[in-house]
Amino acid sequence: MNKDRVEGKVKDVVGRVERQTGEWTGDSKKQVEGSVKQVEGKLQNTFGKVKDAAKKASNDAKTPSKTPQPVLDPDAEESEETRSSRR
Repeated sequence: MNKDRVEGKVKDVVGRVERQTGEWTGDSKKQVEGSVKQVEGKLQNTFGKVKDAAKKASNDAKTPSKTPQPVLDPDAEESEETRSSRR
């Protein structure tokens, strides 16, 4: 979680409170200001999520993944196909 996600969530909550207060008091200006803050907060939170996803993808790309290697059983009998391919 990064700074944008935290700040965005805070703006969203503050905007909700402000909008709700405006509804209770009949103050349409507060309702609009609260709604605007909510939208700003949601956008900032989404931007933070995108940044986190990009950082995770970048880190995953830097970490080499090992492909599983087959385990050979020395006691197993060779198949006819294996023997013929060596010839």
